Amino acid sequence: MPKNLEIPFLLDFYGEMLTKKQHDFLEYYYEEDLSLSEIAENEGITRQGVRDSIKRAETQLFDMEKRLGLARRFTELKKGADEILECAEIINEYNLNHSLSREINDSVARIKTIASFLKEG
Repeated sequence: MPKNLEIPFLLDFYGEMLTKKQHDFLEYYYEEDLSLSEIAENEGITRQGVRDSIKRAETQLFDMEKRLGLARRFTELKKGADEILECAEIINEYNLNHSLSREINDSVARIKTIASFLKEG
């Protein structure tokens, strides 16, 4: 079963909405890199049971993301914050090389602080 690299990211957003077993299986499989057979042996169930549980959990994660879009929105917010930080740095460099306005310098510092806060989410 090929691993979908998006699952751990979605698990961070929606993992608490899964059953404990589904959440644990996804963590074992994606974050601890255990095989289906290893998980099955540790949990005392069949390999197929683990696979089915993981597949159901993955489907639920994708469905929640499709409905809520939290992971997509987070990614967009982070990208926007990066762009704001880049623009603030350009303004700061221009200010240092040309007019050296204290007001611009203070505003750039404020923009960077806010964008960094948003980026860390």
